[in-house]
Amino acid sequence: MQALDLLLNRRSASRLAAPAPAGVALQNIINAGMRAPDHGALQPWRFIIAENDGLQRFSHVLKAAAEADGMDEQAIEKATQAPFRAPQIITIIAACKESAKVPEWEQVISAGCAVHAMQMAALAQGFNGIWRTGAWTDHAIVREALGCGEKDKIVGFLYLGTPQLKASAQVTSVDSSAFVSYF
Repeated sequence: MQALDLLLNRRSASRLAAPAPAGVALQNIINAGMRAPDHGALQPWRFIIAENDGLQRFSHVLKAAAEADGMDEQAIEKATQAPFRAPQIITIIAACKESAKVPEWEQVISAGCAVHAMQMAALAQGFNGIWRTGAWTDHAIVREALGCGEKDKIVGFLYLGTPQLKASAQVTSVDSSAFVSYF
């Protein structure tokens, strides 16, 4: 897939099934994340891959978090089932480092760029995914289970797999004029 076509026609896929990226394809995805813009060459990120039994472990973590929050049975069940929406989830954590030159917010954005690059690399190889966030990114139980330090920020859960619905060839054009100005 041509790079510009990939960027201009990108859309997330929420219905994902096996196979998930593996081997060289998965390594390409990780390597794409490692090439995100990185002021100061801090590499302010960590990637945690959950698949197979890891999805079950993540399910237990989300269930415990939902129960700790006193959610009702329906919400607990939804949290418990969330990891099974895809055969693979990569959690991207901004592992912010002390730096006089690079502020924390910039390191978080760098990790966000890593997520985007990883999703694009998946799409370029015939896979797809969806970048999910939400309350679980800040939940103490989830953060502890994923080994987050005090300054770490979970920037997202990248659900990956093979898309189950065919996307139309082109996305709807957007009028960018309301978003662009010149100085």
